[in-house]
Amino acid sequence: MRLPPIFYYVFRLPLPYSPSLRLQETLHQAQLALRRNNTHKDILLLLEHRPVYTAGRRQTTASVQDENQRLTRMGADFLVSSRGGQLTYHGPGQIVGYPLIDLSRYTPTMGARDYVCRMQKMIERHIRENHGLQHSPSEHTGVFLDPVTKIASIGVQIRHRLTSHGFAYNVTREPLAWFDQVIACGLNDVKAGSVESAASKAVDMTEEFIKVVGAFGRAYDREMVALVPEMEGEIGEAILATEAEALLAGSWAKKPQL
Repeated sequence: MRLPPIFYYVFRLPLPYSPSLRLQETLHQAQLALRRNNTHKDILLLLEHRPVYTAGRRQTTASVQDENQRLTRMGADFLVSSRGGQLTYHGPGQIVGYPLIDLSRYTPTMGARDYVCRMQKMIERHIRENHGLQHSPSEHTGVFLDPVTKIASIGVQIRHRLTSHGFAYNVTREPLAWFDQVIACGLNDVKAGSVESAASKAVDMTEEFIKVVGAFGRAYDREMVALVPEMEGEIGEAILATEAEALLAGSWAKKPQL
């Protein structure tokens, strides 16, 4: 039996990180409630963030306090997140994907390893087919262009077989100066790369979002359908409210204020 489609939504403005966390939790709770009668939707949120450094759930607030103070002085936000992984950066020029999908819809239920593996292979295939970039195999989670250049990170959370958090993929050169300020993902001697820097070409973010939607659908064998917030009740209202917060937040620093 064919699985139902995944509904995707691409945000028009870079989002502050905290509202995006609240949005994921709102959608997670709605999915849990609607799953009782199998009326819940699987959703993929695609966006850019305002400059923000996030620590993973294994890092305590106290352990990253000094980094918090240093990085916020440069103009970025800083938060401890519930995702897996360690310290990383999100910001404009980077596509972030938050899939909120029910893994129990697959037969048998898709496990965490398969879910993450498909996500990694999706990005590897996308950069090869659309930008002529070959990934470099690595023992670490994420996508590398060579042993020391990482172009994409993955950090997920799975509760009640429902996913949240996801992947971050560097498209333009803009994130690179921010990444240079930290040891991202706890990996010494690893630097951030991007499509623009590796392929030596400009990349249109709007077109890139569209291509990532298609790549995600192929990776998880699902039809992708655009979500219209005005037709989605509580879920749609939460999405539009999050976009409104992005508009109110105003401008952000384009480079670290050193």
